[in-house]
Amino acid sequence: MSMIEQIDMNRMPKHVAIIMDGNGRWAKQQGHERSFGHENGVTTVRAITEIASELGVQFLTLYTFSTENWNRPQAEVDMLMNLIVASIEQQTPDLIKNNVRLTSIGDMQRMPQFARERLEKCMADTSHCTGLVLCLALSYSSRWEIVEACKSIAQRVASGEMQASDIDDATISASLATSNMPDPDLLIRTGGDLRISNYLLWQIAYSELYFTDKFWPEFTKDDFCKAIIDYQTRERRYGKTSEQIKDKQ
Repeated sequence: MSMIEQIDMNRMPKHVAIIMDGNGRWAKQQGHERSFGHENGVTTVRAITEIASELGVQFLTLYTFSTENWNRPQAEVDMLMNLIVASIEQQTPDLIKNNVRLTSIGDMQRMPQFARERLEKCMADTSHCTGLVLCLALSYSSRWEIVEACKSIAQRVASGEMQASDIDDATISASLATSNMPDPDLLIRTGGDLRISNYLLWQIAYSELYFTDKFWPEFTKDDFCKAIIDYQTRERRYGKTSEQIKDKQ
């Protein structure tokens, strides 16, 4: 039985978020420069986007470049900016063919103008697609996002649009960059590290977490399916008891 055949299509996560870690370490193991890992990581992005679309996942959010990544050596940052843009442009025809819509979250104003403009064109070119939404977290960190949400809410209170007492969970969720997406059902991290790294901290409050030692360039479609299968073995209680969950089914 193939990995796909083991998946219950009626229990698919709507939103899968991924921390794509291990490109540089994988490259070093192969005796290459870090850039070699990033280049091979692009191939994995293409493969995982394809399988997510095939399985009927509605949203796939990839941690592509964090605000902390701006602190890396300038040569690596420049290489990543060019690689991200070139790979997305190259994949845009296939995204359209597979009905995948490209979006992004993050502080895009920090992106070089050439990268921002070219990425915006790719997003515009796929804006009519109605299948999987592929969201790239670019120049993104969760703390940045939450700070920006707080500023926005504070401005609304200061202007009299709302009262401080009106602020609740829904207010904050609606003020985040992901306001047009459901919270992730499943968060996958490759590369062996067991941490969240400032990624979607508010949104993953009840997400299922899946960690693998495999580096991102060696993460396959079957590995993605394994993560889905593992997710489907878990009971999602949201603070309730098992009995309450069963009674509701």
